[in-house]
Amino acid sequence: MIQFVGSSLAHLHTFIGTYLMGNSVLDGRASAVSGDGVITKFYTSAAWIGGRAEAQLEEIAGWSGVQKIAAFPDLHPGKYGPVGCAVLADRIFPQLIGNDIGCGMSLFQLDLPVRKLKLEKALRRMRSLGEPASEDQGWRLENAGLQTDLFATSLGTIGGGNHFCEVQTLAEADDGAGLDATRLYLVVHSGSRGFGNAVLGAVPQGVYAGLQSDSDAAQTYLQDHDRAVRWASLNRQVIAERAAEALRADVMALVDAPHNLLARHGDGWLHRKGAAVAEQGFVPLAGSRASASYLISPMGHVDALGSLAHGAGRRYDRSSMHGRVRAKKSDIEAMQRTSFGGRILCEDRDLLIEEAPLAYKSAKSVAEDLERTGAAHRVAEFHPLLTFKKTRDGRRS
Repeated sequence: MIQFVGSSLAHLHTFIGTYLMGNSVLDGRASAVSGDGVITKFYTSAAWIGGRAEAQLEEIAGWSGVQKIAAFPDLHPGKYGPVGCAVLADRIFPQLIGNDIGCGMSLFQLDLPVRKLKLEKALRRMRSLGEPASEDQGWRLENAGLQTDLFATSLGTIGGGNHFCEVQTLAEADDGAGLDATRLYLVVHSGSRGFGNAVLGAVPQGVYAGLQSDSDAAQTYLQDHDRAVRWASLNRQVIAERAAEALRADVMALVDAPHNLLARHGDGWLHRKGAAVAEQGFVPLAGSRASASYLISPMGHVDALGSLAHGAGRRYDRSSMHGRVRAKKSDIEAMQRTSFGGRILCEDRDLLIEEAPLAYKSAKSVAEDLERTGAAHRVAEFHPLLTFKKTRDGRRS
């Protein structure tokens, strides 16, 4: 069975040719079938998609209970399956969500005018994000319906890897977006820190074959999963408030879009791994620390499963970056500045290399593929001004 998004005979002939050569990617217009799962690919033949990521897609499509998969142009290999896809199944696969349950991107507007930001002073003040929050967070957790001591010392901290807090300027936007180009914006990418890892680590042996939702193990996982999603959303809010306080500004939340989570979808379970919830409003599409980010709007494509790409997606894994980027002192210093005149606060040499812009695909190309395949359209473009990742004291916050 082949499902077409487009219907022209030319596309059919092209698909047959590429399919027979073993490549089922057809400019986002066809869905390849493997086992019982139907894969719809929202990317074109120009997208940078590694063979290992597509092999993982095919493998998951053959799992018992998997019905549909939406794959996006930020697709790249993951531990248990590719990152950048949404998987609909009749059972629950905790490993598809992974250990950073509730991880997502949140966009905020600061009441600080662009013209008033002093970059070097802001850089010094943002160092406070490298320390745990100074105030007691118990009341915040209680208000979110969580235990007051639930990983409380981690709340308001960013974490490692590709997580960040970034001050941005608005480069352009649709007239109806309601965005103010004179103000600064804040994007926070973070998740549930050690809590999500504890949730995945607590699932019993053997559940990776899939859990029936009425089982005791599934009910326990769902309860813990939902708490981790709430914790992660609150974490992004607290990080934004801490950054705003450092910049002597007030902050207003615009969008909160988690991309690692499980949700009911019809009679099945929708697993989003690096696939942002896109069921209403806008979705942030993050670039690398030295490239533009975007705000995109879903087009409601039924096969996108209410999801969209969440960022540029990795091109190269972290270990290989150490052989791809020069690490002389001058190179390290250059990586802490951007072509937009911005700065990166990352005092961990290895992390700076592993997260270098070269490690990522082009966010612009990802956004263009989403437009070409009818999944989304761009609403706004943002440029990085100040990116916080890690301070020298050894904390990744």
